[in-house]
Amino acid sequence: MTPTVHPHTPRVTVACGCALGEEVLWDERDGSLLWVDIENPAVWRHWPERNESLRLPLDEKIGFAVPTPDPDRVVAGFQTGVALLRLSDGARTPLVRPDEHRAGDRLNSGNAGPDGRLYFGTMDDAEEEATGSFFRWDGTRLERFGGRAAVTNGPVLSPDGTRLYTIDTAQGIVRVHDLDGDRIGEPQPLIRFDEGSGKPDGLTLDAEGHLWICHYGAGRITRFTPDGEPEHILPMPTALVTKCAFGGPDLSTLYITTCLRGRNPTIDPMAGHLYQVETEFRGLPTRRLDLPLFHEGN
Repeated sequence: MTPTVHPHTPRVTVACGCALGEEVLWDERDGSLLWVDIENPAVWRHWPERNESLRLPLDEKIGFAVPTPDPDRVVAGFQTGVALLRLSDGARTPLVRPDEHRAGDRLNSGNAGPDGRLYFGTMDDAEEEATGSFFRWDGTRLERFGGRAAVTNGPVLSPDGTRLYTIDTAQGIVRVHDLDGDRIGEPQPLIRFDEGSGKPDGLTLDAEGHLWICHYGAGRITRFTPDGEPEHILPMPTALVTKCAFGGPDLSTLYITTCLRGRNPTIDPMAGHLYQVETEFRGLPTRRLDLPLFHEGN
C-alpha cells in the first residue's frame, strides 16, 4: 500500500511556544481545546470560536490532563503521581502514585477508557533507563500491565474496547494488547519505526479505528490501519511532533502539539506551537473520566 499525502498544510492555531506541548484534546461541552506543556509546566486552554486562550502555570511537570464530569476539574498526571486539578485556580488533590515510582520518573501520557477507567504511563524523565510502566486505575485499584520502557506513550483503546495500543518510544515500537473482558493481553509488536522515521510519540484513533501516530523528529503524522499498515501521511512544518487529536463541531479538524525543546527558534520558528488542519476523516468524542470518587464529595 502506498500512503496518500495529505493535501492541506497545517496552520498555527495558538502560537504558544510550548517547551514540550502534549496531550491535546477537544472538550465539546464548551468547544475548547486543552493541552499541557510538560517542560514549562502549564495547562493551556483555547476556545477557537472566540479566539481566546488561557494558560495555567504549574510548579511541577505535568504529563496529561483528562476531563471529568466537572468542567473545572481534570485528572492530571504530575511528576509525583496522579492528582485532581482545578483549572480555575490550580488547586490539586493527590489521588494515586505507583508504589515503585522513582524520584527520577514522571507520568507521561494518559487517557480515559470506554470503561471509565484511567490508562496512563510513567517514564524516566531523563529518557534513558527503562523504568517506565503502563497502568490502569479504577479509582481504587492500580494495575500495572505490559513491559518496561524508558519513554511510554498511549495507552489508547480502540473504539470497540477490544484492543489497547501502547508505545515504547525509545525503542520505536507500537504494540497492541487484546482485551478480553477485564483482562489485558500480552503486548504484541504492531509497528516498528525505522531509523529515518523519527520516534513514535503521541497517538489518537479515529472513528474507523485507524491510528494517527506522531513522528517525533521526522516532522509528520501517519495514519495506520488497525493492522499497522501506513495509509495516509500528514507532513508538518516542524520536526518535533508530539500529539494529535480530532476536534471541532464535526470532529474533522486535527489539532497537533509540537515541541520547542532543543530547537533554535530562529532556525525553526514553527516549533512548539499548536496547529490545526482540516481532514476528510472523523475522530471520536473525548472520553471523560467518571470514577466513583467524583461522586463522594471529593
